[in-house]
Formats: sequence, C-alpha cells, structure tokens
Amino acid sequence: MDENIEIFTHLWEHAENEVVEFKKAETNFDVDELGKYFSALSNEANLREREFGWIVFGVWDKKHEIVGTSFKDGEVALNRLKQDMSQHTTDGLIFREIIPLEVEGKRVLLFKVPATPRNIVMKWKGIAYGRDGESLKPLNQAKQDEIRQQPPNPDWTAQLVPNATIDDLDELAIATARIMYKKVHKSSIPAEEIDGWTVDEFLSNSGVMRDGQLTRAAILLLGKPLSLQKIHPAVAQITWTWEDKDETVIDYEHFTIPFILTVDKVLAKIRNKTMRELPGGTLFPDTMKQYDDYTIREALHNCIAHQDYTLQERISFVEGDDKLYYGNGGSFIPGTIENALEHKGPQRHYRNECLCTGMVNFNMIDTVGRGIKKIFAEQRNRYFPMPDYDIDNNKRSVGVTIYGKMLDEKYSSLLKSDTSLTLKECILLDAIQKHRPVTKDAIKHLKEKGLIEGRSPNYTISLSVAKLTHQVGHYTQVTGLAQNSIQKLALQLAFNAGDMGFRRMDAYEALQHALPASSTHDEKLRKVGRLLGKMAEEGFIVKSESGKQWIITEKGKAEIDN
Repeated sequence: MDENIEIFTHLWEHAENEVVEFKKAETNFDVDELGKYFSALSNEANLREREFGWIVFGVWDKKHEIVGTSFKDGEVALNRLKQDMSQHTTDGLIFREIIPLEVEGKRVLLFKVPATPRNIVMKWKGIAYGRDGESLKPLNQAKQDEIRQQPPNPDWTAQLVPNATIDDLDELAIATARIMYKKVHKSSIPAEEIDGWTVDEFLSNSGVMRDGQLTRAAILLLGKPLSLQKIHPAVAQITWTWEDKDETVIDYEHFTIPFILTVDKVLAKIRNKTMRELPGGTLFPDTMKQYDDYTIREALHNCIAHQDYTLQERISFVEGDDKLYYGNGGSFIPGTIENALEHKGPQRHYRNECLCTGMVNFNMIDTVGRGIKKIFAEQRNRYFPMPDYDIDNNKRSVGVTIYGKMLDEKYSSLLKSDTSLTLKECILLDAIQKHRPVTKDAIKHLKEKGLIEGRSPNYTISLSVAKLTHQVGHYTQVTGLAQNSIQKLALQLAFNAGDMGFRRMDAYEALQHALPASSTHDEKLRKVGRLLGKMAEEGFIVKSESGKQWIITEKGKAEIDN
C-alpha cells in the first residue's frame, strides 16, 4: 500500500483529536481559518511532543464520510497557498507537505503541520491558537509559557570532546584563525594582545574551547583529518563534483577538515571563467569573472555553518556548465527565503550556535545575517538571474543554485535599463521570468509599477518595459495580437469556408499563432470560443442547421470588404 494512503487510513480509523482535524471543504475553505488551525495544531503538536499534526480536507467527520475536495486544485495553487500563508505565521513556517490523494475515487488533501520549534509559540496574524476538545481557541497563557520555557535543543557543535587535545588541531589552521581573529577584532583588541595569548586562551576567547576542553566546533574548523574519529559518527566532508551540460560527472573529489583551510581548496577547483559583458548604453565591454568571489565563498560557508551534522550527510558542491549548486542537510532555520531577505538584524537562533560563533570570530560569516541578501544583491549587480533556493523541510535539506550566465535576455536588459528597481522587485521579476509562483500582493505591486501584465498564471513583462529593453518582438509573440486583429483573421477564415462552414477546432488551428504564446492549449481554446460567441452576437457569423459549424453572414462579408 502507498505510504500516503497508509497515513490517511490511520488518521481515518482514529478519532479527531488535538493534533488531527478533518474538514469537508468540498469546494472552498477560508484561508484565514486554515491559518488558525495551522497555529493550533502546530502548538498542540509541540506540547504533546509530536513531530507534526494533520489537517485533512475532503472528509465529513460527523458522518464518517469521504466527500472529496476541489480546494486549490493543482500544484501551482497549493504552492501559492503556502507562500501566501507563510507571510502571516511565526518565522514563516508553513506546512511540511500538502499531499493530494485519491480515496474512493475522490480527491483528499493532507496538510502536514510541523510542530512549532521549542521556545517558539506559533502564531497566525499575531495570535496564538490552540485546541480545547473540538473547539479552536486562542492558546491560553499557561500553554504559551510552557512552550516559551522549554529548554532549547542542545547545540551539537557545542558538545565537549573529552578525549581531544590541542595535538588534534592543525597548526596552520590555528595560525590562520588567529590572523582572521585579529582582522575581525582590530578595532577593539590590539593585535599584540592577541599574539600574546596561549593557544588555549585564543581558542577559549574564540568560543570553540570551553572549560579547558575542545568542542566539536573546534574539531570541525581547526581539526586534523584524523581527529574526525573523535566526533564519529558525524560526517564532516564536502564533495566537489564537476558535471557537463548533460549533468554527466566528469570529475569529483572529497574534502574534509579543517574547514577553515578546506574552503580555499574546494573553491580552487572551480573554473571561474572570465567573461565579456556589454553594460547598458555602451559599445565597450567590461570583463568579469563568471562567479562573484564573495558569493561563491559565502554560499559554501553557509553550508558549513548550517549543516545538521547529526544527519551524517556530506555537503554537496556541484559545478555545472554555467551554474553552481550547494546542498546541505537540515531544515532552513528562517523558514522561507523571503523571511531571510526581509528580516532585519541577526537571526534569533542558530542550529550550530558554537560553530557559528567560531566562524564569525574567524571572519568566515557575518553575525548580522546579511549574507544571503548580499548574494542576491551581487547577482542583481551583475545582471544575472537570482539564486534559486530549494528548501525541503520534510527531507531536511537546503539547496541553492548560483547562475553564471544570463538565462533571459529581457530580464537582464531590464536590470540594466532601470537602476531604480529595488532588490525585492528584482527578485520578483526574476521569479516571473522563471515562471515561478509569487504572491497576489507581489503581482499587484508589479502591475501598479507597470512592470508586468497578463493574467494568472501567465504574466509577462509589460509593453512599456518591452519597448525600454528592445523586446517588442518577443512581447508581441508572448502576448499575442490585439483582439480586433484576431477577429479579422477569424472573419477571413469564415469567408474562406463559405457555405460549408467551419468548426471551432478549425478556428483554433488558424488562430493559435496569433494568440498569446504564454497561454496553454485549453486557455487558447476557451479564448477562441469566446471570440466566436462575440462575433455571433455582432451578427458576423451564425450556427449551421446542425449546430456544428459556423457560417459567415452577409454582414460578415461586408466587414471583410471594409
């Protein structure tokens, strides 16, 4: 039996409780109400030490009947739902998964609700909810305090390694760390004072030694490769892979600790080609590297800093034909990339607090948490596509793709032509040109600024932007001809068909090249149907006696002559 069917069967066979909620939701359901249930089940799952709760649509619990649901039918609609809801939940956390199932020939939706993290009360639009039997109510203060007072999950990297000594650390790594430490603290601690510290003092002041013992963070950043055995079974390894355009592996190599030295070795493998780039408004090209040095280093440092070493997985670094992919194990702490970009100030909590402290002191990462935002800004400044983040909190993995070339010329032309665009607007336009879902508020903003046009889900750059970026030809192809021009083509078809008449599919075949290239087959068919109906209302065509063909009228023939 399919795993998801087994899950549904188990939920179905057991009564609704504080961490399971059944809803009929046959055609629709209030999103605000769904957000309240998300908050309630997330909080209750935490309090009951469950990993997650469930909301099930398409089930009438009172009659124990499967009724099916058409709520948000389709992957695009469900993804947009998650994106919209993440703006109103604590830390942007949202459903672990939304699973469509067919049960007894009917569509059922399973919403997998993650338990809110320890110490954090899950709120919806600023209010925390909970369950009282079958009732949905604001979470009482006692339960909120219980969540907030929970001891945090222990920091794996802060754990002491009792049998490790200074001899387990690499001398060059320690020397490099000391140089970086002086650079970070040059305004507050004289270099001579830092040079005078013993190794133990230096490591203690750096936060990677506690009570005279080395932490796992010290082993990761400064340890000799052989010292890995002292933090077994954890895996501390970066695998570099080189793939061609067909994703065939050409070469690969494994790298291990000390990570403070390893990063340079890994990055030295990259074939960072020099490119010639024509900036806007000039005939003289600039030269630049395919990848920005800060970007590729910061992305790798983030993988090291946020890897969940308890998963015993390698950090992946894949060099493709014109892109770099970074992957690490562990859920994405900010919840969504939007949260990471919009949050001001340092993150409230880290998975590896001790490791991050050491990396900050060794000038590997920035404590204010601006690294991701700067990566996006650097790509914008190069007129390249924005990074693509692949966040799967269910599988506990995070991946990011950095592009080393233009993917869409009109997008790059827009960035060059309009320097007033904000970083957020650039990110939204990037999503549009990649045909990725964006929120309704984002669509409204881009339309109000005259940057895009069209109807969901087929948005494209506006005519004004197309003119600005010399993309009128592409714009016309994407948006199609004007309505009156399409009607003239349809009238010509009707005239050519004469008394024999024509069918809707004949019209579709004749007109499809004039319809928006961004529209689907079904959308084009519907548009042709609406056009023929309008032409009939205006008296240009009529239905045949069989009702299967359209025939041009005398008025229609006269319209052609005009």
